[in-house]
Parts: sequence; C-alpha cells; structure tokens
Amino acid sequence: MSPDTFTLDAGFDAAAAEAFADRVAGMLDDGAAAVLIGLGQRAGLFAAMAATPPATSGAIAARAGLDERYVRERLAAMTTARMVDYDPARRTYHLPPHHAACLVADAPLGNLAVFGQHVALMGQVGERVLGCLRVRGGLAYDDYPGFHVLMEEDSAQTVTAALFDHVLPLVPDLDPRLAAGIDVLDAGCGRGPALAALAARYPASRFTGYDLCPDAIAHAERVATAAGLTNLEFAVRDLCDYATPAAFDLVTSFDAIHDQKDPQALIRALHAALRPDGVYLVQDIGGSARLENNLDFPLATFLYAISLTHCTPVSFGQGGVQRDSEIGRCATREVAGGVGCREGVARP
Repeated sequence: MSPDTFTLDAGFDAAAAEAFADRVAGMLDDGAAAVLIGLGQRAGLFAAMAATPPATSGAIAARAGLDERYVRERLAAMTTARMVDYDPARRTYHLPPHHAACLVADAPLGNLAVFGQHVALMGQVGERVLGCLRVRGGLAYDDYPGFHVLMEEDSAQTVTAALFDHVLPLVPDLDPRLAAGIDVLDAGCGRGPALAALAARYPASRFTGYDLCPDAIAHAERVATAAGLTNLEFAVRDLCDYATPAAFDLVTSFDAIHDQKDPQALIRALHAALRPDGVYLVQDIGGSARLENNLDFPLATFLYAISLTHCTPVSFGQGGVQRDSEIGRCATREVAGGVGCREGVARP
C-alpha cells in the first residue's frame, strides 16, 4: 500500500500488526482448505478414505474412480491442513476416524464437508456480488450454479434427518393429525426432500410444495412420481404476493424465510393461509438482526458470508423491501418475533 494511503504514527503497535497478519494468513490457508473440503465431498474422496487403513494416492484414487495426480495434489493440501495423516516412508495417507466423524455421510457429528461447497460457490459468484456492492442490485437463483443440488444435500441433514424426531414434535398432536389426514403446504420447498419424506410417512394427508425455481420443482416432481407419491404435488410459484386464506391445516418453511423479498409480509400471508387450529411451523437460522448478539453464534462468519453472497442478493433480486434488518441470513429471530412466532411455531 502506498505511503499516501497508509502511514505509521508513533503509537503503531508492530507486534499486534504482525500477530494480526499471521491470523489473516491463517484464515487464507483455512479458506483454501474449505474449498478443497467441498471439492472432496463432491468427488467422494472423504468417503473413499473413511474407515479404511492408510493407502497410497493411487489406491485412494482408484477407490474413488479419480485421476491419481490430481488426487495426490489434493491429499497434499489436506495433509498440510492437518486433516489427513501422511507417512513419508510408505507414502500413504490416512483419514483418522476422529476426523471422518464430521466429514462423511451419516457421520456421528454430521457431515460438515457439505458446507465446504458453499465456500466454493461464494467464489464463483464473486464478480456478480462485487457489482451488487457497488450499486445495490440483486441476483437470481439462476446465478448460482448447482445451488439447489447443494441445498438438497444440506437440507438432508439439517432438516429431513431431524424432521420426525425433533421438528414435528415441537407441535403437540401434530403426528396424529397428519396420520388422520390434513392439508399441508411447504413454502419454499426447493427440490422437495422434506415434503417427500412427509408424504411417504403420512399417506392420508395431502401435500403441496411451492418454490420460485422451475429446475427445483421439476426435480421434485420427478422424485415424487418415481416414488409413487400420489398425495404430493408441486408448483412453481412466486410467493412475494401470496394470498390464499384458510387453505391449509399445516404450513411449513424450512430454511427459506430469510431469502424472501419481504420476510414478515410472507409470514403474515402464510399465517393467514391457516385454517382454524392450523399451525405454521418454521425452521430457520436462529441468528439475530443485532450484530452484537451474533458474536459467539456458531459459524457466524460463515453465515454472514453466505448472507452477503446469496441471501441478501436474491432477496433484493426479488425487489426486496428496504427494511434492511429483515433481510439476510441472521435476522430470523426478530423477523419471526415481529409476527408472533415462538419456538418455531405460530398459531392463528
């Protein structure tokens, strides 16, 4: 940086500056590892190494069906990131079980490698987001390559896996009502994995899924048809001006409200869509619109980065309202509280 833009005064703390530079360098190193974590997830490399003894790069590449030279380069990065153990004498690599415990499907601590894909996606849309930073504009879901595929994988463990044991029990007596047969809407259903799971579990109930994106809905319809789920239908629908009063007994939104043009307006509209004794069940990021409340929130920096590069741009891309505190990934508590939601559940 040139002297006319940065000067050192007598009180400059050189030791603190060097310590912070070391921290930034570490963040860059970890950021590169995060990209490769996502790449390894997609390529099946963690799965190829989990629960297996140490192996050469050639053996790991063969197991994953990949090119050895590229696999070897990625293994080098994972070794220097201290994620993989390397034996220089045997030239073997090993993913320790206590590392695999959070990096593969059905791992006991969840598959955090899935979220590495978000980091790579942020880089892909960097130029578009730069344009939004310069002139408040917006983006569309089509600007994010493979977004719905990633979100389906994400939702499989954050929503669907917890649906029957943790999410539905938030509402007393919901299970027997679903078993008896009610009308259900999932607003912002994406590729529909949660709704498909519900439809399979409760054949007497009738399920509808709405989403803005045609590619997501087309996939959801193919899955429902292949599974023979005749109690499940999907439709492409922009929910910005949704208004269908007293149409459903249960409305759900899974990780969808914070992306909307006007989150509070949509919650009110979905609330109005409930019949008497109906329930609106929301699962979303439990962050706060107040930055100071999120300083120790898990993965706060990661979530704010996704908000900057995806949630906020797609909200503004839909013509998002200017109440800035209601837009973004980490404002869910105030948005939900403003319309009477509590513990993820709202009743008419």
